[in-house]
Amino acid sequence: MRAVPDLPRWLGLAGLLPQIALVAALYVGPPEWYEAAVLLAYLYAGLIFAFLGGTWWGIAACAPAAQRRRTHGWVWIAAVLPSLIVFAGLVPPLLGSLPIEPSLVALGGGLLISPAVDARLGALAPRWWMGLRLPLSVGLGALTIGAALA
Repeated sequence: MRAVPDLPRWLGLAGLLPQIALVAALYVGPPEWYEAAVLLAYLYAGLIFAFLGGTWWGIAACAPAAQRRRTHGWVWIAAVLPSLIVFAGLVPPLLGSLPIEPSLVALGGGLLISPAVDARLGALAPRWWMGLRLPLSVGLGALTIGAALA
């Protein structure tokens, strides 16, 4: 992560703090915090995952037109998947058919595999992109699954 510019590195790492606090609340906080903390953990990870899809959309939009058409049309599809996954994960708990924990695991899994999309962006993304994305995705994905297991 040393090659990542300071501002994105520090802001990215700061973005893990809310999930760290929520997971800590789930593990050591009073039981009456559980429902709110587990829902907030899902919502926070979902916001970040949808934001990540937005970054992929922005990277695709900034690519030269010929390069977008030739090799990176799949990025547009990948860019909308995170928000659809987040939405779909909320449906079962809100309808009362499943608790939120399975959705947290699925969301955490999506975050853990998201660097595969980042890696395929290749030259469209900044050279330091993977140095930022990999630790943040692994960190948030693991924390989100940790929230589900609390």
